Amino acid sequence: MAEPTTIMAALFANARIVELIAGLVVVEIIALGVYFRLRGRAIPWDLFSNLVSGLCLLLALRSALLDSAWPLIAGWLSAALIAHLAALYPHLKSHKSLEQ
Repeated sequence: MAEPTTIMAALFANARIVELIAGLVVVEIIALGVYFRLRGRAIPWDLFSNLVSGLCLLLALRSALLDSAWPLIAGWLSAALIAHLAALYPHLKSHKSLEQ
């Protein structure tokens, strides 16, 4: 039987750990979508875009660990930024002190 440190080293060496975590984030998005849909609502926009932002960051990390080309990494990081700004927008829009 392989030692736990060997298993963890293998998971990190080929980015499998990031793929597992990204898969869990996708399951979380789906589960929250179902939860809110059963209550007759859509998943809140800021929650959804925040989860998408995190998923994009995970995919950027995966790309970097696999030595992907820089445009792919930059693309995932840009997508994360856009999703993050989309999550912030409703909060910034409703904050009265920013409008003064």
